[in-house]
Amino acid sequence: MDTHPDSPSDDPPVGSAITMGLQQFEQRLERLVEGAFTKAFRGGVQPVEIARRITREMDLLRRLGVRGPIAPNVFTVSLSPEDGEQFESFADAMAHELADAAREHAREEGYTFVGPVEVTLMVDEAFAPGRFEVEAEVQEGSLDLPPAFLVMGDGRRIPIGAEPLVIGRLPECSVHVPDPNVSRRHAEVRRQGEMCVISDLNSTNGTLVNGMRVTETALVSGDRISVGAATIRFETS
Repeated sequence: MDTHPDSPSDDPPVGSAITMGLQQFEQRLERLVEGAFTKAFRGGVQPVEIARRITREMDLLRRLGVRGPIAPNVFTVSLSPEDGEQFESFADAMAHELADAAREHAREEGYTFVGPVEVTLMVDEAFAPGRFEVEAEVQEGSLDLPPAFLVMGDGRRIPIGAEPLVIGRLPECSVHVPDPNVSRRHAEVRRQGEMCVISDLNSTNGTLVNGMRVTETALVSGDRISVGAATIRFETS
């Protein structure tokens, strides 16, 4: 748990991957709010401060697992009533963006999660305006299967369960991509033990993973799948 940072030492070096990720986070949030973003929150908690603190908690509380560093995946952000009110109209969207910022930081640092990433915003009456706290913890997913998702270009997250997901142009496909360059049944993503595997289904234009044409390959979190003009990201959080 940590409180509102004031020390310059908390800030990552200018030009670092963390700084770039937080800038992108702030730009996405800007589109959710009318008017000048920084003016809208002048004098209160800035959303990017919360994102920075979440990534810091991930760094401080990471632990070594069998497959590499495991980072916290569940975050509770406590705000003053005044700050909670200013975020009220887009709290759900901000929580979603904060979770995305955590996932992006995990990809950059090579962290893994043991369950879905969740961010909850709550109000603490004891807090004065401008003060906030972030509690972070590692929580295993409640499902037997490790979490895995296909993230579409519009932000939709399609969970990968026990049944294979078919990507294709047909409306009945699990992942419908209405692109004339996509075959009717283009590719399939399925579980194989603890991994997820993508297979091309003899498509006309092929399936690419990170720019390389594949017939079948195991997926790693952050991989980008290209079918036609569509890009789909594979994530395990």
